[in-house]
Amino acid sequence: MIPARYQASRFPAKLMQDLKGKPVIIRTYEAAVQTGLFDEVYVVTDSEVIFDVITGIGGKALRSKREHESGSDRIAEAVEDMDVDIVINVQGDEPFIDKESLTKVIHVFKNDTESEIDLASLMTPITDWDEISNPNTVKVIVDNQDFALYFSRSPIPYPRDENVEAVYYKHKGIYAFRKRALLDFQRLPMLPLEAKEKIEAIRFLEYGKKIKMVETHVTGIEIDTPEDLERAKKAWI
Repeated sequence: MIPARYQASRFPAKLMQDLKGKPVIIRTYEAAVQTGLFDEVYVVTDSEVIFDVITGIGGKALRSKREHESGSDRIAEAVEDMDVDIVINVQGDEPFIDKESLTKVIHVFKNDTESEIDLASLMTPITDWDEISNPNTVKVIVDNQDFALYFSRSPIPYPRDENVEAVYYKHKGIYAFRKRALLDFQRLPMLPLEAKEKIEAIRFLEYGKKIKMVETHVTGIEIDTPEDLERAKKAWI
């Protein structure tokens, strides 16, 4: 499932911006399909424009029936009546998604024989302090088994003792959910931490869900700003 909202606060209509001859949302949709990992790939959108551009290439798209605060809410509505177990959320502004990283996330559930994990997501190490301190970069800290402890737009952990080395991880906006956890997310109200940080993954933590993080070294480019789009154009092969 690829949630695709037309408006975006930092970069309006970013999903319809041209990326080497095709809109960003088409590049992301095609990248997801080309992995060959999924039974079905859908774009879930509030926008007639995005719906038409996806169906216009023979792709699968669904129109949201209600207004939603987050991509997870949008996907929960879409899968509520579907006979599925695991749902993968690929953000519409992630045209550089790769098969290797997605496979790692899916394998979390294949190895979870006791069904203890509610969702899985990706993180990648970052070392540039400008990126670490950038509020557009969501950071995550994990325990010694790589379960998420917290997500923040602030630098975490805070480097109070500069002599102690710590790895900083950027959270990549790709999730794999058990359907039950996704439906719970839609039902549970937003709490203050999520509202303050504007990071939907925090809602799962606030309600006691277990998020398994998987490390990847494939960075890609998330298109949040016009500058990101220019970098994506230069990197696109």
